[in-house]
Amino acid sequence: PDRVVLQLPQGDLDVLFSNIDDIVKVNSRFLHGLQETASREEDQVQLIGNLFLEFQEELEQVYKVYCASYDQALLLVDTYRKEPELQREIQGIIEAVVPQAGSSGLSFLLVIPLQRITKYPLLLQKILENTLPDASAYPVLQRATHALQDVNANINEYKRRKEVASKYTKVEQLTLRERLARINTHTLSKKTTRLSQLLKQEAGLVPRTEDKEFDDLEERFHWVSLCVKETKNNVAAYLDNLEAFLHFRPQECDLDVGGGPVVQYCSLTRDLQLQAFPEFKRRLEGLVWQPLCSLAKTLAGPQNLIKKRLDKLLDFERVEEKLLEVGSVSYEEEVARHTYQALNSMLVAELPQFNQLAMQWLRQILCTFVALQRDLAKQVLQRAEGSLAQLPHHHIPELAFRKLVEDALGQTSHQLHSFQKNFEKVLPPPTIQPLLPGAERQVQALLSRYGPGKLYQVTSNISGAGTLDLTLPRGQVVALLQNKDTKGNSSRWLVDTGGHRGYVPAGKLELYRVVPRDKELRGQAGPHEDSRHLTPEPTPVPVSSVPTMTQVVAVYPFLARSSHEVSLQAGQPVTVLEAQDKKGNPEWSLVEVDGQRGYVPSSFLARAPSPAPWGWSLPS
Repeated sequence: PDRVVLQLPQGDLDVLFSNIDDIVKVNSRFLHGLQETASREEDQVQLIGNLFLEFQEELEQVYKVYCASYDQALLLVDTYRKEPELQREIQGIIEAVVPQAGSSGLSFLLVIPLQRITKYPLLLQKILENTLPDASAYPVLQRATHALQDVNANINEYKRRKEVASKYTKVEQLTLRERLARINTHTLSKKTTRLSQLLKQEAGLVPRTEDKEFDDLEERFHWVSLCVKETKNNVAAYLDNLEAFLHFRPQECDLDVGGGPVVQYCSLTRDLQLQAFPEFKRRLEGLVWQPLCSLAKTLAGPQNLIKKRLDKLLDFERVEEKLLEVGSVSYEEEVARHTYQALNSMLVAELPQFNQLAMQWLRQILCTFVALQRDLAKQVLQRAEGSLAQLPHHHIPELAFRKLVEDALGQTSHQLHSFQKNFEKVLPPPTIQPLLPGAERQVQALLSRYGPGKLYQVTSNISGAGTLDLTLPRGQVVALLQNKDTKGNSSRWLVDTGGHRGYVPAGKLELYRVVPRDKELRGQAGPHEDSRHLTPEPTPVPVSSVPTMTQVVAVYPFLARSSHEVSLQAGQPVTVLEAQDKKGNPEWSLVEVDGQRGYVPSSFLARAPSPAPWGWSLPS
């Protein structure tokens, strides 16, 4: 048998033998009880009857699970027959261990538990027939016989419910074409009848079936589903934020600060980024996210069953009405009645257990999440213990340290606020991206059709994700049709490109300003020149494209932070000596200002404005 176990996955063994271990345990205790009755021959028959009554519930519980999965086990046996080598090995082992199995092999072993439970009522009936009616054991045997008959009836009903549930639990992802292909006269008739029944109930023409027990269970299930869904969304957002946090690595930047606390901070942060945080993320995904996704998937089956129950309830109510009016129903209608009863009975019996297990599962996931957070905090504190002792404020009490941090943050906030005000004063007016080559005719057409107030320009490339979204390059001019989509979302605008219409993100559009021609500005344009020349306002050119030894202007103020940098004032003339630093990085330029040389950010500089009719100037 060991050779077979090695070749069969655990999932196959679970399907084949189901809960056979539970059956063996119950039958071992039952056999022990039967053996004890042999020592009391005068009361043996009565003791046997009492023993069956005692084990009635346990026998039903273990055998109904095995019988419900028996058909799946047979399907698996059929798949083994399609693999000759595996089938020969299984058959050889079974014949060696259980010679009486014969050619039936594995099927012979699997059917034995079913034969056992179905034989008990027959054996009891045989004993009852050979017992005198006036004997003291007769009433006990009668009850035991009826009890085991009920056990078999309940097992068959449970198996039937499981078959109905398995039919409707499957969640199929069908396309619209596949759904349409399944529509036929029969399905249309069923759906029309259900809709008619529902409308009658809504209109109050027929009563609605009330089932408070199921309604309470359904409400509880939907509450559990909502908890799982919200938790999953929150954990997904947490993982996204964690990923963004791991990509932010200030310790790898050149902070241009000497030793001291900064060195300790960089060392600790680098250590955490390389080990503690990635390990925390890995454990979080494996112990929280994946179990949470599995839990969310398990909700799909019950959700589908609850939905199907509503459909079957409408069928059931219609059949019940007919039964009251006519007194008889067709075979199909009788099947519909039994299908609803089976679905409802199974949901009422198993939804409480499912809700309880789902909440236990969710509770365990949340406890794991808290434990992971606690482990991370403990690990970070352990790693930081050595570095904290070298920081200048490690000896300050907690309350004093909080006050120190609040004061520092307040001072920094005031500085940022002041910087923002100064920045707004010197910030040049918004500019427009240059037009795409050959786009003037298209812009002219949009202008004549919609007017200048409706024209917008794309500030960055747009990639359309949906069927109604447009893909547009940076610089293209479009006309605004509506400043929201069909759902009222104002972040998606409906635009016209002159050839296509669709939605684009509102945040990537900027009002396009139409600038007249030079002649129009001078009042020299004639009637035949009544068209507008579409020219975007000039954009300050970054210094990286400016040749060396060029006179430029500081667009923004800059405060030198070290000896190799130089300070700037907005509007100050600047001479570019080198449009890059010593490493060839174009983001920094070597300049000369008022006789001082040093580096400044290239993006803070722009070419001096040339005298043009439209022009632009820095704000005073």
